[in-house]
Amino acid sequence: MRRRHFISKTGMALAGAAVIPTAMAKQPTNNVIRLGIIGTGSRGQGLISILNEIQELEVMACCDTLPFRLQKGLEKVGKKAKGYTDYRALLDNKEIDAVIIATPFSCHGKMALDAMDAAKHIYCEKTLAKGYEAIKKIADKATTSNKIFQTGHQYHNSRLYTHVVDLIKKGEIGKLTAIDCQWNRNNNWRRPVPIPEYEKQINWRMYREFSGGLLAELCSHQLDFSNWLLDDVPIKVIGDGGIDYWKDGRETYDNIHMIYTYSSGVRATFTCLTSNSKDDYQIKILGDKGTITIGYTEAWLYPEKKPEDKEIGELDGVSGATIDWNQSKGIPIKVTHLDPTKQALYDFGQSITYHSKPKSDMLTGAKTAVCVQMGLDALYNKKAVDWNPNVL
Repeated sequence: MRRRHFISKTGMALAGAAVIPTAMAKQPTNNVIRLGIIGTGSRGQGLISILNEIQELEVMACCDTLPFRLQKGLEKVGKKAKGYTDYRALLDNKEIDAVIIATPFSCHGKMALDAMDAAKHIYCEKTLAKGYEAIKKIADKATTSNKIFQTGHQYHNSRLYTHVVDLIKKGEIGKLTAIDCQWNRNNNWRRPVPIPEYEKQINWRMYREFSGGLLAELCSHQLDFSNWLLDDVPIKVIGDGGIDYWKDGRETYDNIHMIYTYSSGVRATFTCLTSNSKDDYQIKILGDKGTITIGYTEAWLYPEKKPEDKEIGELDGVSGATIDWNQSKGIPIKVTHLDPTKQALYDFGQSITYHSKPKSDMLTGAKTAVCVQMGLDALYNKKAVDWNPNVL
């Protein structure tokens, strides 16, 4: 692989791939989409902070069953907004155009169905729904709705990730042979509980009744990427894990190790630890001509062969960058892009305004949710699990 060949292709792809929307600069507009946030825990509050920066999206209502979280959500809005403790009452508000569902995983299915019945546009955080039945119900009902339904796999909206997918599909790393993913942390994921009866509402991620654990909360993003890159769904999955480090009464595993097999023969592996944070988040895509590694907001190319040229020039639009080969650092892939969550929320507003299909829509979210449930079945039942074509 010649370096100039890679640079020229990257430059052309970059031209239309990552222009920061002028709307982000708070231009005056009368086209405001009024939002209700269902779930104002840490994720919901984080989304509100980002939404406050996007003029076209206005938070006018918040809902949470925990009073102190509802209050924090309303405070985050920073202006007058209505508070609800029952999401169905929020859905009855005809002034609300769209809802963001940022509640525990187990609530998504019923809330998404009710939101469709209320004729709201929907941004449903990942993972889309818990269990095959809930996934199928959402998929079936969404076919009769004319509203926008976006799933919160925000990396699907990242202009960097989109650019990397394009490069790989154009053959920049040759024939794809494997995908290796990890998301490692060194913390117990447990949050303080001010009142004992709030334990399961606050630490819901620890309990199988409400949560898909590490697979649903973290690895689902990388599963979504693998499906997107391969334009396929896995035919089977095997996995293992356990509660081997944090002996604190949790039910969901504190480490998981998965292998998803696709019809092309590509195997995607997923490792997630809570006892070691080495290299944190990473996706490694391996081909017979090179490898691309992606982090949260950066990516690098590692050709299999040393490039033939060693001149100083322009690398991915960066003037004066040395293109002397460095095996340890690779070649940085430079793309101007927004924070993935901010981009996803902005794109949600654009899809509503122009009635365009979201990049991470209900179907891509549903396919990833099926992958998550397959993985949970494999983990808890200690067996290989095949794709079930009757769900989607």
